[in-house]
Amino acid sequence: MKRLYILFILIGLIIFKTGLSQDSQFSQFYASPLYLAPSFAGSTDGDRISINYRNQWPSLTKSFQTYSLGYDHYFPHLNSGVGLLMYREQAGASSLSTTNIGLVYSYKFSFRSGWRVSPGLSFFYTQRNVDFGSLLFEDEIRSDITTGTGEQQILEKKADIDASFSVLTYNKNYWVGFTWDRILKPNRSLTGDVIEDPFKFSIYGGTKFTIFDRYNWASGQSLSPSFLFKMQDTYSQLDIGLYWYQIPLVIGLWYRGIPVFKELASNDALTLLLGFKIDQVSVGYSYDVTISKLAGFTGGTHEISLNYMFNQGITKREKRKGIPCPTF
Repeated sequence: MKRLYILFILIGLIIFKTGLSQDSQFSQFYASPLYLAPSFAGSTDGDRISINYRNQWPSLTKSFQTYSLGYDHYFPHLNSGVGLLMYREQAGASSLSTTNIGLVYSYKFSFRSGWRVSPGLSFFYTQRNVDFGSLLFEDEIRSDITTGTGEQQILEKKADIDASFSVLTYNKNYWVGFTWDRILKPNRSLTGDVIEDPFKFSIYGGTKFTIFDRYNWASGQSLSPSFLFKMQDTYSQLDIGLYWYQIPLVIGLWYRGIPVFKELASNDALTLLLGFKIDQVSVGYSYDVTISKLAGFTGGTHEISLNYMFNQGITKREKRKGIPCPTF
């Protein structure tokens, strides 16, 4: 019986690693800028706090949940942004979790053409563990045994370090970026084996334009078509959609999947977003409608974001250098 339970645990870990092992994701990926790319550190005119929560597939027992907290500050005299990012992902009856804490840095290059380039780098301490006490063994449910389980814990916490690199280029209307995550390929095995996280590559970009010329950029309606393409190990994913913005309302519609190329074809979800931006506070809620073969079984995905900017005391000339990608 002991071997059977150990086998179930190992199978669960293998499934999590091979079938669902891609990094955590946010449908509102521009609302978690430091997680998307270290290049976004210092992309405001002062300080920013970003908070994100994602509850994926709540109809399943112990759904996948992700928490993120980020802070970044822009130093105008150094043309640099510095930040701190903490995020945690948790799933399964055994509370398999990964916690990451990292420092983020970016530098801003400006060119006379109006284009700007921002390389970024981040370093993380990462830890994975299982709540062994949450597991239920045979000797805990037998009526003739009342002393608790006699099983020995075989799964250990695993800590390692990791790094990410990114490059973002933009002007007042367009942006495009690239991120390389899992550069150090941290070992995540909890059983003493070597199981390295595969490299993850992301490409993202978009444009922003006003709908009616008689309105200025700040108060008029605007559309922001954009995309995010990710590759990790043998998995690929494309998020593509647009935001419509009219102060203070933001509405977004996104498709996640790859509808073409037979080798990569997949349909994952449609994402609906409703957000509000009032002064320096942005709040967003999104819901993912599952359109894959799991439709009707997952309960979709709920996601909430909160961004708060403060100490935005830099000159108006500097403010025009902001990245045009949407806050949400």
